[in-house]
Amino acid sequence: MSLKSKLNRLKPHLSVGSPLEKISTPPQAVNIEVPFKEKWEQANVVPYFMEQDYCLIREVKYPLSYQHGHYCFRDFLTAVEIWNKKPVNHPLSAEGHQAEELFFFDTETTGLGGGVGNTIFILGYASISGDFLILRQHILPHPGAEVPLYQSFLENVNYKTLVTYNGKSFDWPQVKTRHTLVREHVPKLPQFGHFDLFHAARRLWKHKLDRLKLAIVEKEVLGIERMDDIPGFLAPMIYFDFIDSKQPDGMLGILKHNEVDILSLVTLYTHITFQLCGTDTSQTRPESYEVGRWFASLGEKNEAKKVLTKLATGSDFTSYQAKLALAFQHKKERNWEGARDLFSDIADCGDKPIMLDASMELAKIYEHRIKNFKLAVEYCQKAIRIATQFEKPSKVSVEKSVEQLKFRLRRLERKNAK
Repeated sequence: MSLKSKLNRLKPHLSVGSPLEKISTPPQAVNIEVPFKEKWEQANVVPYFMEQDYCLIREVKYPLSYQHGHYCFRDFLTAVEIWNKKPVNHPLSAEGHQAEELFFFDTETTGLGGGVGNTIFILGYASISGDFLILRQHILPHPGAEVPLYQSFLENVNYKTLVTYNGKSFDWPQVKTRHTLVREHVPKLPQFGHFDLFHAARRLWKHKLDRLKLAIVEKEVLGIERMDDIPGFLAPMIYFDFIDSKQPDGMLGILKHNEVDILSLVTLYTHITFQLCGTDTSQTRPESYEVGRWFASLGEKNEAKKVLTKLATGSDFTSYQAKLALAFQHKKERNWEGARDLFSDIADCGDKPIMLDASMELAKIYEHRIKNFKLAVEYCQKAIRIATQFEKPSKVSVEKSVEQLKFRLRRLERKNAK
């Protein structure tokens, strides 16, 4: 079966959402022919004319009851409501936002590198409007049509915050680069807030996912299974073929790929919110630990303690991790007794990295805070025994290296001998 035939199989999937009413565009320019216009219109794609050029726009709408993965889009409204009721400092908090003020954004480009040599040929995004999620995709029909592309994209922008997946590093900087080339002819780029969900996914699921591509997170976390999807790495090749042939078939497959990316951002933001705010009833203990550790890194001590304390009551690996994190929290707060008790609880837990951390910290506390040099010597000796058991000593930090521990031990032995 040819590539064109395979791509044609994807066309029926493009009708999942309902088409919007006809898009309002400037008056049609004279003598501009849109190749395969009827075929585009069958896929809810219409031309947007500007002077002597045009781009293409596809719009579909989904009812909020539509389910994508484990959630329906109405759950996103609940997620925004939770943030507005939960006064927690977090980089993904939608506090002060209405659901309509967030837009979920993704692009398709001719390459993965930055700079002016990389062209964006699809600008796609979705947002809430009334009882629907509206998805819109702006398509570059040929490389010289960036003015109508960015004009159509920017003329009605009324949002506060972008939601992307790795968009801070790639998508939005690339938009800024391409916009620079046409800025004299189109509206300015607005100043948006930005929620980048890639960093959240890495924090929450790096313990169980070797790779954090969106498609993997979809399948392993969100319950989304792509059917007949075009791999993203083929998109540039298909676009270049489209420029030559003008045939929409391959581009329709890329539009579907981009659409699923965007819809998945809505589901992912909802799921991450429920994880962070403790409303996900299926949240695993390792996920809860990562949430607590994230709050701790943000200085949200109360939220961190609330999450970690619940986990620290067991005798599994996650409990040991939680106790270690709580112990370091007590240390920051100069609660030496609380830190000592927790470090002591895990000094013999059986996990060598945790035992090494605990023994090291106990040696410090007994030396500098409690002034019990005998116990400080014992825990330093224990740390040395553990450090020598690592198969790859290079993984041990300089502070915990056998040489540094032996140096500490000699100092402690002198103090203990006095």
